[in-house]
Amino acid sequence: MKKSYEMNMTEGPLLGKIILFTIPVMLSGLLQLLFNAVDVIVVGNYVGDEALAAVGSTGALINLFIRLFMGLSVGTNVMVARYYGAKRFREMQETLHTAVASSVFLGAFVAVMAQILAYPILRLMGTPEDVIDQSALYFRIYLAGSPVNLLYNFSAAALRAVGDTRRPLIYLTIGGVANVFLNLFFVIVVGIGVAGVAIGTLASQTVSAVLVVRCLLKSTGSLRLVPSELRIRKDKFLGMMAIGLPSGVQGMIFSLSNIVIQSSINSFGKIAMAGKTAAANIEGFVYIAMNSMHQSCISFTSQNLGAKKPDRVLKTLGLCLAIVLVLGLAMGNIVYAFAPRLLRIYTDTDEAVGYGLTRMGLVCMPYFLCGLMDVAVGALRGIGASLVPMLTSVFGCCAFRLIWIATVFRADRTLENVYVSYPISWILTLVLHLLCFVFFFRRVRKRLLGGGKPGAA
Repeated sequence: MKKSYEMNMTEGPLLGKIILFTIPVMLSGLLQLLFNAVDVIVVGNYVGDEALAAVGSTGALINLFIRLFMGLSVGTNVMVARYYGAKRFREMQETLHTAVASSVFLGAFVAVMAQILAYPILRLMGTPEDVIDQSALYFRIYLAGSPVNLLYNFSAAALRAVGDTRRPLIYLTIGGVANVFLNLFFVIVVGIGVAGVAIGTLASQTVSAVLVVRCLLKSTGSLRLVPSELRIRKDKFLGMMAIGLPSGVQGMIFSLSNIVIQSSINSFGKIAMAGKTAAANIEGFVYIAMNSMHQSCISFTSQNLGAKKPDRVLKTLGLCLAIVLVLGLAMGNIVYAFAPRLLRIYTDTDEAVGYGLTRMGLVCMPYFLCGLMDVAVGALRGIGASLVPMLTSVFGCCAFRLIWIATVFRADRTLENVYVSYPISWILTLVLHLLCFVFFFRRVRKRLLGGGKPGAA
């Protein structure tokens, strides 16, 4: 049927639709996180702590680029959803083709820069000399896949914007299974260590990207990719960048602050680095589960903005905040309860496990605060105020953490003083985001009810 995979978010009960939309997004995010988690598990168990530290030391740096990719894809999501809600299908199609074309060029640029800047950046981060060569190798191979990574994220964002979250999940499942087998093959059979897990991840991401593009090419719904229409249309590209670039820059700035924090952790040695790497990967599953509500909030808010239904926008925010609160509290505490066993999946070194437990006690348990913060960001982006959360996040999270490291941590150099900066910054930024949403929502509501142009940001 023409629209069997699509979802009209502008009509009917919201709670059921949000849950139905969110579950595949959550599972997709968890599978995408497995790309890196499998890398870490394989090298930790079959190569050693030095290789584990090498992969872990690039984690914050790779996340910088992943956050950029995800942020830029928000522009695709918001614009496609808005046009879909307003039933402006021609403009929706133009946005899709612009997104696909631009993703390849932007990804190629990132891939080239990664090859050039790998060693300088890793040295700037204070990566130990005994792991820097393996770190640079993993980093270069991983980001060589930037074109397919961006292509997948932009294409999947367009599908999510019209309510199709099931097919991206299927494609990531196929890619995730391929990733496991390829990693084991390259590490155990071929014996190329860190390079093997990076190549396996790149190949699996390519599989997912090919499948999602094939889906769009063969689509019979309102969203279809036509090769002859592939071009970068200036107005659509600028519109996507106006929304997506601040989101991407915000993600990069978050990662930059995390790189500074990683540099502080590096000063405690490679065992502390290994413990942090294992803990951060486990916590990532909690974060991704909560971040799925951020994605849902963006799509539902954008469609209802396009349909000129501000009351549903407000109700979407309330429901998403309530769901992420319950989800974050439950998952954060359950994961911490099983933390000792989970950490030993990654490493059998007692000291590394101890370092991991230190982090999880201060970061994982209060992770619900981060989820609430992200939902508020999603609501702001959905109503078109993408620059605002970037600015508030720069102040509330990034600048605060950098000041904390330069003052509190410098005065008392303990890992506890590094990690406690996370929950404090989440609280501060959440308050700022909610205040900004109240201010901008009033303006949007007044404009829409006053007869503003459908779909206007």
